[in-house]
Amino acid sequence: MKRKLEIMDTTLRDGEQTSGVSFSASEKLTLAKLLLDELKVDRIEVASARVSDGELEAVQKITEWAATKGYLERVEVLTFVDGGISLDWMQKSGAISQNLLTKGSLNHLEHQLKKTPKQHFSEISEIFKNASERGIINNIYLEDWSNGMRNSKAYVFKFLEFLSTQPVKRILLPDTLGILTHTETYAYISEIVQKFPDLHFDFHGHNDYDLGVANIMEAVKAGCHGLHLTVNGMGERAGNAPMASAVAVINDFLPEVEINVNETSLFKVSKLVSAFTGFTIPANKPIVGDNVFTQTAGIHADGDSKKNLYFSDLMPERFGRKRKYALGKMSGKANIQKNLQELGLTLNDDELKKVTARIIELGDKKERVTKDDLPFIISDVLDTSDYKQKVFVKSYVLTHAKGLMPSTTLSVEVDGKVYEAHAQGDGQYDAFMNALKKVYIAKNKTLPKLTDYAVRIPPGSTSDALCETVITWEMDGKEFTSRGLDSDQTVSAIKATEKMLNII
Repeated sequence: MKRKLEIMDTTLRDGEQTSGVSFSASEKLTLAKLLLDELKVDRIEVASARVSDGELEAVQKITEWAATKGYLERVEVLTFVDGGISLDWMQKSGAISQNLLTKGSLNHLEHQLKKTPKQHFSEISEIFKNASERGIINNIYLEDWSNGMRNSKAYVFKFLEFLSTQPVKRILLPDTLGILTHTETYAYISEIVQKFPDLHFDFHGHNDYDLGVANIMEAVKAGCHGLHLTVNGMGERAGNAPMASAVAVINDFLPEVEINVNETSLFKVSKLVSAFTGFTIPANKPIVGDNVFTQTAGIHADGDSKKNLYFSDLMPERFGRKRKYALGKMSGKANIQKNLQELGLTLNDDELKKVTARIIELGDKKERVTKDDLPFIISDVLDTSDYKQKVFVKSYVLTHAKGLMPSTTLSVEVDGKVYEAHAQGDGQYDAFMNALKKVYIAKNKTLPKLTDYAVRIPPGSTSDALCETVITWEMDGKEFTSRGLDSDQTVSAIKATEKMLNII
């Protein structure tokens, strides 16, 4: 039989202590529904008592909804040893599970509260008694517990002895300042669980040394009964142990325990929290980052085609995602073939070689080339092979200033001879064409007439997307087109024009 492990999400309470983050009442309700109904965490900590009217309104909305779903016990509120004021606030909010904040180290007790253990325990006992009379479930935080175990272990065990006599459901052990190593986490929790086998202990890890996930692994191995996590690792300072990484680690490396969390919803919840908070998810963040299921090196894509050599248990489909193959200067033919397959396109070896070379060239100038750019690149590259280049636009300067006409100075090589010209126009490209006409007039040559000018970018692209310009020309009663491709619209038009000069 696997051991059941509770997952408590505290994004809406401890995660909101991320500097600059404040959820609205409607955002809290939306996330509470998603966390319990879709992600299927066991419990959520949604607020601190007495903070504000807005916080009270948010908890009231959540508890009203939770009551209709039978989730009310699973909605928790941080409370304080304040003679029952927090409990009054809880009752107004409709919540029935309190997480009472107390002092888990002698240092905090003596210097912040300036009280003795006996005084502190007596006040806690009164709070528990009051809460039980009101039908409120008691959970308790031992704040700074990790430093307490390091520096005042006798006090911690005296506290736990006291709690074993109280009406408490869960004891919450926070590494408040994120100072524990994985070996300490295992040692401390093992000792506590063995000494108090009838009590329920949660571990609440912070990430100040980037050890949050390692510590939750060791806490589970040591026998803890629950974990506190946040979406995207949000929280004070460096944040809390991140939900997505913790869930993946538990499912893959801790087979002795079982959790309810629905992996396929992790990415969706992560994106929503990012949208609500304005805190972007780092591209390389495990599980939910944009790049974590993207192969960039061509050798990796090649290996994936040969018995999935670069696959691991972290399959993107587990998290509602798909594997991608990046296009850029690191791309090999295998990367490009993977993207072509998704688009339903095929190229022969010679065409594939040309497209690969062009993508590498673009990658040197523009870090990211997308799958949606591929049709444009293919069109551009294959169109290039239709002519032998004799005309080269060597250099140009485009100017566009408010109150002044756009102008262009260009240098163009025709049959080995270089010409320079300068002109103005209604726009930068018009100025470029006027300068070009001067060169061709000097050579007693006529340029074709531009009859159509179309610009396209891939659907859903950003401002730095590759841009394809398709220009239709008319000469001697016949029409033909030329294409140009670049991340700059005017430059793509100039490239299309250069192709035209080599066709005529």
